[in-house]
Amino acid sequence: METVFGTEDILKILPHRYPFLLIDRVTEFEDNSRITGIKNVSFNEPFFNGHFPGVPVMPGVLIMEAMAQSSAILALKSSNGCAPDKTVFLVGAEKMRWKKKVGPGDTIKLEATFVKKKGPLWITDNIATVDGQMVAKGTISAIEG
Repeated sequence: METVFGTEDILKILPHRYPFLLIDRVTEFEDNSRITGIKNVSFNEPFFNGHFPGVPVMPGVLIMEAMAQSSAILALKSSNGCAPDKTVFLVGAEKMRWKKKVGPGDTIKLEATFVKKKGPLWITDNIATVDGQMVAKGTISAIEG
């Protein structure tokens, strides 16, 4: 799988840092259209200490945040996107559904597709999969600020 943006690139694009940077690399990028990112889930993730002891499950809201971070990279790197000196903030999530548990050793494929832009607001449809099986989906709204 090709890497379009690696971790060092992502650190230059997004303000997020450990433990809240939830995208490891971008494997596909189509300007103003779509992006595919990867999150490798490790047993060393800090949230597994309490969610849940003995049955480690990645919290669904963090999968949603990983989707939002992928969408933010799409908005920041697209030619008609946000200004590079701006930050993209999650402001909405609609029709979010979680279908399967995500745990240590899983690799989440995060796909975001541009729906529309209205001023500083970006809307994307998102699907997260592990081994080709959908684990979550929904629509993300983010605004530049």
